[in-house]
Parts: sequence; C-alpha cells; structure tokens
Amino acid sequence: MTAAKPTQAKQQQGGGLSAIFPFIIIPVLYVVAFLIWKYVFGSPDNFVDGDNTKDPLPGNYAGTVYKGGFIVPIIITLLFTVIVFVIERFITLGKARGAGNIDAFVRAIKGFLDRGDINGAIAACDKQKGAVANVVRAGLHKYDEMTKMTGMEKDEKVIAIQKEVEEATTLELPMLEKNLNILATIASIATLMGLFGTVLGMIRSFASLANAGAPDSTALATGISEALINTALGIGTSALAIIAYNFFTSRIDAMTYRIDEAGYSLTQTFAAKEH
Repeated sequence: MTAAKPTQAKQQQGGGLSAIFPFIIIPVLYVVAFLIWKYVFGSPDNFVDGDNTKDPLPGNYAGTVYKGGFIVPIIITLLFTVIVFVIERFITLGKARGAGNIDAFVRAIKGFLDRGDINGAIAACDKQKGAVANVVRAGLHKYDEMTKMTGMEKDEKVIAIQKEVEEATTLELPMLEKNLNILATIASIATLMGLFGTVLGMIRSFASLANAGAPDSTALATGISEALINTALGIGTSALAIIAYNFFTSRIDAMTYRIDEAGYSLTQTFAAKEH
C-alpha cells in the first residue's frame, strides 16, 4: 500500500482541481457567448438600416441567429462547454494512456512476469506512466511483497494481489470519468433548450401577426426562421455531446480492459509460480 500513496495524493489533488474547474469555466463561457451574441451576431451591419431591432439583411444568418432571442447565448454556452471539455478529456485521457502503446506495454509486462523480472516490469511502468502503468505498478509491488511473504497461503496471497489492483483501479477510474457527466447532461438538455427557444419564437411570431391585423406571410416566414435557429443550434450541440461522450466512454472501457488484463496476468503468473 505504501507504493500507492504518492499516486493517491496526486489523484486527490488533481480531483480537487477538476471538481472546481466546471464551476469556473461555465460562467466564463456564458459571458463569452453572451458577448458574441450581443455584439457579433447583433452587430448593426447584419440588419436593415443598421438597426438590430429590425429584420436581418436577406441571407444574413448572423442576424437571424441574433433574432433567436435570449436562449441563443445559453445554447452557445452549452456548445462552448462541450468543446472545452472535449479538449480537456483528450488531454487527460492522453496522459492516462501513458508514453507508449498500451497493448505493447501490457505484452511487455507479461514478458517480464514470465521471466520473473519484477524490477524490469516496475521500470517499464515508470517509463510508460499513465493510469494503466500506475495500477500495474501497484500490483507489481504487492506481487513482489507476496513472493517474500511467509506464513500465508497461496490463495490468500493471490487475493491480496487482486485487492491491490482493484484499489489502484478505484483510484484511477474517477479521474478518467471526470466531467463525462457534464457531456451526458448537455446531450440531454441542449435539444430541449433549442425546442424551448423555438416555442418562444413561434409564440412571438404569431402574437405579432395577430396584433398586426392582416396576416403577413413574410413576417411569419421570418419569425419561423428565427425560431428554428434555436432548434438547429440545440440539435447540433446535442449531437456533438453524444458523439464525444460515446467516444470517450469507449476509450475508457478499452483502458479498463487493459488494466483488467494486466491484473489477471499478475495473479495468474503468481499462482503458477508460487508453491
């Protein structure tokens, strides 16, 4: 357990920073999104007579996005949040993979174990780094400890190695899965926010037609176009979040499988060699 303490300390420190990160970055992203909506999409150059209270210029999508209403900056915030956390997960999982190919690393560990070279296997973990290497290193230290331990049955030693690998895995997994719940939440609510904005836009469009008296097909078409901007943004953001979530989940599953494979090799090799 001593060998796992530095890793645990690093995980606790990194976990604390990661827990605070969303509460800082999301409000900042909302401010950025609001400023873009207000001063870029709402620029007078995008509207008739340079007045953003009037209709957008024909074919000017920036002005149309601005007319989508106050829901637009919220959806843009969700989009920016997805992009930021996709980048953050790429960086984190890239570090978790380590310096080299994971499959090659696991094969190398098996080779060291077959030759009984525990020190060589630990050195390979130090070179590889990352989540898989951290778990394997913890298991190797326990493996080495159990080979020198007397007064314990072989089955008890195997269980001790398994437990060490499981504990090390438990320390690593939360960091791998951190912030995926944010992507999953955005995948669910982005479309709903888009539909909400569309409904509000449709209400405004039909209300303005009713107040005007005679139906105005051009005004109705413009209002519907502006309302549907929210749906388009919401669906696009949701689709990106779903793709990112599934991609990262599959990578974490593959990494977890490699950890399980390495842990199984540790216990099986120990069971075969221990008398």
